Amino acid sequence: RSSRKTTRSSDREMFDAVCAECGAATKVPFQPRNDRPVYCSACFQNQKDR
Repeated sequence: RSSRKTTRSSDREMFDAVCAECGAATKVPFQPRNDRPVYCSACFQNQKDR
């Protein structure tokens, strides 16, 4: 099951984005919009922990 999920996620189109918190370049599996912040993995985890 996990191998199927990995294969599916590798086929997803990735979009370049800039983290709203630290400014790092990152890639996300969705088209970023100007009205919603995008976070890198580390900052996203920090947001979840708050």
